Amino acid sequence: MSHTSLAPLPSSDRPDVTARLRDALLAVSFSADGLLELLGAPAYAALARSETVPALRATRGDSPLAAVVRLFLLQRPVPRARVADVLPVAECLEAGWLTTDGEDGIAAAVDVRPYGGPDGEDWFIVSDLGCAVGGAGGAAGHEEGVVLGVGGASTTLAGITVREPVASALDLGTGSGIQALHAAQHATRVTATDLNPRALHIAALTLALSGAPAADLREGSLFEPVGEDTYDLIVSNPPFVISPGARLTYRDGGMGGDDLCRTLVQESGARLNEGGYAQFLANWQHVEGEEWQDRLRSWVPRGCDAWIVQREVQDVTQYAELWLRDAGDHRSDPEEYRERYDAWLDEFEARKVKAVGFGWISLHRTGAAEPSIVVEEWPHSVEQPLGDTVRDHFRRVDYLRSHDDAALLAGHFRLAGEIVQEQVGLPGAEDPEHVVLRQHRGMRRATKVDTVGAGFTGVCDGTLSAGRILDAIAQLVGEDPVLLRDRTPAQIRLLVEQGFLEPVS
Repeated sequence: MSHTSLAPLPSSDRPDVTARLRDALLAVSFSADGLLELLGAPAYAALARSETVPALRATRGDSPLAAVVRLFLLQRPVPRARVADVLPVAECLEAGWLTTDGEDGIAAAVDVRPYGGPDGEDWFIVSDLGCAVGGAGGAAGHEEGVVLGVGGASTTLAGITVREPVASALDLGTGSGIQALHAAQHATRVTATDLNPRALHIAALTLALSGAPAADLREGSLFEPVGEDTYDLIVSNPPFVISPGARLTYRDGGMGGDDLCRTLVQESGARLNEGGYAQFLANWQHVEGEEWQDRLRSWVPRGCDAWIVQREVQDVTQYAELWLRDAGDHRSDPEEYRERYDAWLDEFEARKVKAVGFGWISLHRTGAAEPSIVVEEWPHSVEQPLGDTVRDHFRRVDYLRSHDDAALLAGHFRLAGEIVQEQVGLPGAEDPEHVVLRQHRGMRRATKVDTVGAGFTGVCDGTLSAGRILDAIAQLVGEDPVLLRDRTPAQIRLLVEQGFLEPVS
C-alpha cells in the first residue's frame, strides 16, 4: 500500500529550522516536566491511555505553553497570533513543521511529544498525527504506513537495554527513532533501519529535534540493510504481532506465526561482536504438545548466552481481541469484525496455537563452549530501568560457569543492595517455618532459604571466604563441616544466579 494519503512530513534537511524550533519549545517549557506541571497528574496520565479531553480542558488558558501543547500534542489548530512571538512560525511553515488552517490559523504537520531522557534530557518524539499518545491504540483507522510515537513497548525495551559505552549500535525497525535516540547517548555510531521509508524520515526528525547526533538510516527488512556489519548492541521492538496477513507495517511482521521474532533472534548472533548484547521484545506461540520454553531455547543462536523472560500470556481469543481493538476493527461493520476475528482463530487453529506469550529476549555473545540459556516466567512487578540488572545477570552467569564448587567455596561474596530477610511462621513459635530473602529493586525476586542459607547470607560482607563462613556455621550448629561444605555450594550458586549474592573480585 502506498504512503501517499498520509500527511506530508517536515523537511529533514533544514537543521537550522529544527534547532530554532527546539529552542522555542524548550523556552516555553514544552518538556515532560513542563507538561506535568501544566496538565496535572490525572490529565497527564490520561494521555498515555489515548484520552485527550482532560488535557484539552487543562489547556484552555492563554499561556504560550498551553497554545504549544494544543498545537503539537493535541493537534488542535491555534490562531497564528497566539504563537507568533513564541515559535519561528514562518520558517516552520516553510520547512513543513506547520501548515495553515483557514485564514489566520496554523496546525501541526506531525505529532511532537516531549519525552524525558534517563538523565533528565529534554527530548521530543515525532510521529504521525494522532499517534503520539497511547501508542498503538492511536493508530486506529490509519493506513498501513503510519508511524507511531511512544508506547509501553518502546519504554519497556529502552528500560531493559544494557547501557554502557559502545562503538556501534543497531536499532532494527526504528519506527519513530526512540531506541536510536537512547543509543545515541552511549554509542559512537548508531545505525537505524526500517522497512518503511516514512519511519526513517520521522526517526531523523526525532533525533534532530532532540538535539541528538544523526544516525545512519537504512531502508530494508531485518538484517538485509546492514549486510555483514557487526555491532556491540542490537535492539529491536519489531512488528511482533502474530496475525493472519500483514495489514499494518508497525505491528504485523508479514511472516507466518512467530517466524519474524525467531528469525530476528537467530540471525542476530552472527551480527554481534564478542561481548555484545542483543535485546528484543517478542511474541511467541504456545503450541499444543510442545513446551514453550523449548521453543524459545531453539531460537538462541550459537555462541550466545540468553535470558528470556515471559511477562504475559494470553489465550488466542484475548490476543485476537486485543489487536482487533488496536486496529479499530471493533468500530467497523459488525460482520466485517466477525470475519476478521474468525480469520485470526482459523490461523491459530491451523498452527495448533493455544496461547501467545509476550516478553523480553536478551542475548550476550560470549563464545562460551557451554552457553547459559535461562527461560523463565516472571509476571510480577519489576523496577525499571533494568539495563544494569540484565548486564549483571550475564556477568554472574560468566562467573558461575568458570567457578566449580571448590572455587566457589574459596570465593568471597557480599549481600546485594536493598535485600531484606523475612521470617515466616506461626506467631509465638520458637523457630520460623522458613526464611525468605526479598529484593527491593531490579527483578524484585524472593527466595526461600534454610537456616544455614539465612546465616550464610547474613554474614556475607566480602571479608571471609564462603568456606570459612560455612566452617564457622558448622561449629555453631554442631554439624560436620565437610558435609556442610559438600551440600551448600548448590544453594550459593542459586543465590548468586538470582542476584542475592554478588561475587567480590
